[in-house]
Amino acid sequence: MEKKTHSIWHSRFLNQAIDSMAEGMFTLNNEGRISSWNKAMEHITGYGVDEALGQPCGFLNFNRCFGRVCPTNISECGLFKHGATEIKECFLRHKNGHDVPVIKNARVVRDEDDVTIGAVETVTDLTELNKARTRAEEALRRLSEIYQFHNIIGKSRNMQEVFIAIKAAAASEAAVLIQGESGTGKELVAGAIHHHSERAGKPMMIVNCSALSESLLESELFGHVKGAFTGAHRDRAGRFEQASGGTIFLDEIGEISPFIQVKLLRVLQEREIERVGESKRRKIDIRIITATQQDLYDLVGRGHFRDDLYYRLKVFPIHLPPLRKRKEDIPLLVNHFIRHFNQRTGSKIQNITQNAMRVIMDYAWPGNVRELENAIEHAFVLCTADQIDIFDLPVEIRRTGYHPASLLNSISKNKRVSQGDLSRERLIDVLHECAWNKAEASRRIGLNRTVLWRYMKKWSIPLKKPQ
Repeated sequence: MEKKTHSIWHSRFLNQAIDSMAEGMFTLNNEGRISSWNKAMEHITGYGVDEALGQPCGFLNFNRCFGRVCPTNISECGLFKHGATEIKECFLRHKNGHDVPVIKNARVVRDEDDVTIGAVETVTDLTELNKARTRAEEALRRLSEIYQFHNIIGKSRNMQEVFIAIKAAAASEAAVLIQGESGTGKELVAGAIHHHSERAGKPMMIVNCSALSESLLESELFGHVKGAFTGAHRDRAGRFEQASGGTIFLDEIGEISPFIQVKLLRVLQEREIERVGESKRRKIDIRIITATQQDLYDLVGRGHFRDDLYYRLKVFPIHLPPLRKRKEDIPLLVNHFIRHFNQRTGSKIQNITQNAMRVIMDYAWPGNVRELENAIEHAFVLCTADQIDIFDLPVEIRRTGYHPASLLNSISKNKRVSQGDLSRERLIDVLHECAWNKAEASRRIGLNRTVLWRYMKKWSIPLKKPQ
């Protein structure tokens, strides 16, 4: 009698404990029919216990399972074939017809004779988490907008100073010289100055001075008349005339020849141009913005650039810092590019893993913001999940000597695990630290991936992470 009372008490305690769980849980009998259903499942699905008991789990319409269609025969169910499912995010269909985002996990239950007697499944409602994710993404978007000026993103002190300089330059007619390494966004800054100035409604012409020979650049800037040279079959206005009333942006100004320097100096002094092949002077009304990745002052000192032209061009200089000097801006830029490429490609990548972000933060970015944008675009080509991970990034960025902190506890920064030191336990430790990514594990150990697989087979290590 006492034993029976204890059994009843134990059963009641267990049932109440299961009903108090925030996580949904239900069990299946050996026929694949629902045999228990806790309170959380009622809340998550909208189905009461009386509606659920005796139903196959297929009535919940999970969108991710072993097969596309839940089989009617329990012997064909993937869960009962494989013994367990991997933890996965999916959707179930609520009683009211809407989809509920959940994390689903399932495992078969066997008796002492290893005979399957049923299964237990747990369901975690992700509705609030997804709302939090959406709020976080919205906060990042608003943050990007706060720290954004005409598509230029930056919350660092250096970039805030650049934004102040852009506004000051836009309010004047002074010649602006933008200096910065390749990929820092010099053309964006020139565009921002133009579009926030009184000339915004007029044309903005862009000329890359390093892309053209002296004769072609002369014709491109100043225009030519018919017959001025072979191939000049008609009169043509140059970029200075085409930019009338607006702005001309001369990129890589440090590359122009001494001859073009003289002609440009005359434009700045007289606000007049002459087309190639004619002596007629034409008045122009333009704002000149130039940019260079070179040290123009050094070029002046070495006699490669006219000092009088230099001082006329740098009336208002703006220096753009390299990305390595404003790393606090990198997370904002990464999220901006993820949103940009999601819109352009139709992808639904949500964010970037912490490990991948750590690699990005450790990299020197010699190509600056342009290289970062290209790296995120590269990741979009390779990424098959909803997060960009380390191995989605270009290989040169991954060669930064990155090691997770957990690995540094067991392996020195300057020492790989040698094959001589490798043991089954050490290999399993490295696999765990790499989230069972064999490519990363083989890189850290210094083995070819095929050799790594042979060791795993030799030591009976599963290819997939154990549940």
